[in-house]
Amino acid sequence: MAHTINNVYRGSLTALVTPMNRDGSVDERAATDLIERQIQGGTTGLIPSGTTGESPTLTHHEHGQVVEHCVKAANGRVKVMAGAGSNSTREAVEMARHAHDVGADSVLVVVPYYNKPTQEGLYRHFMSVADATPLPVWLYCIPGRSVVDLTPETLGKLAKHPNIVGTKDATANLSRPIEVRRVAGAEFNQLSGEDGTVLPFLAAGGHGCISVTSNVAPELCAKMHRLWQEGKVAEAIALQDRLMPLHDALFSETSPGPVKYALSRLGLCTSTLRLPLVEPREETKKKVDAALRSVGLLG
Repeated sequence: MAHTINNVYRGSLTALVTPMNRDGSVDERAATDLIERQIQGGTTGLIPSGTTGESPTLTHHEHGQVVEHCVKAANGRVKVMAGAGSNSTREAVEMARHAHDVGADSVLVVVPYYNKPTQEGLYRHFMSVADATPLPVWLYCIPGRSVVDLTPETLGKLAKHPNIVGTKDATANLSRPIEVRRVAGAEFNQLSGEDGTVLPFLAAGGHGCISVTSNVAPELCAKMHRLWQEGKVAEAIALQDRLMPLHDALFSETSPGPVKYALSRLGLCTSTLRLPLVEPREETKKKVDAALRSVGLLG
């Protein structure tokens, strides 16, 4: 296994929203401003064209444009991990190759959704992507959206590939980091995909979090990770407690509806989504407003 220290991402990484104009087109100007805010806030990595970026409703051309724009806007200041997931292996390979061509640092490849592959199918899918690009590959496990789970046993086999260096785990199973470390080794980079369980995930051996909440509160999310890394555990827990109402509010309806609404309340982009996603209900908006006030982001 050729997992090197360069492939260990730590701290708060952001699963970026894709801001849109009122007519539903991608708003690159707002995207640039959001990326700048992330970098200034201490975010250590950016993930464009993922689920939070509404990848299911971006065209293939837009998907590539969003990744390329993020690489240019970041300009080497933080890592860019391009979303390159599909339930078609051929498409995932094409996305990973494109990410490499435009200068992304790594790719995030989700477990294929809807067509429910077996573990052998998952193994061949991820190996095909890893064989097709020199970029480091992170495996994204999210059974709530893909139905199929990537088992630790399969993940351990995949970790033997020199390009497969990490995972984004959105199972909320807090024994998972321990199981993965046992089968893939301590250097295999483990990133949480669950904002609400970040600190327990780190305590179990994780390295960081690919966050939705950090779209809204980049400084606070980055600070929590810094406190943890500095051994200031009680302060990190206190900050996590403070952030918890915001985590809850942003996932009280299908993401990224609430997070886009939150960003619109902060004047950072419109709340526009593409169907079949729709604007959050009034009760959800009130919950988001209250959570924004509780962390001092809204007057």
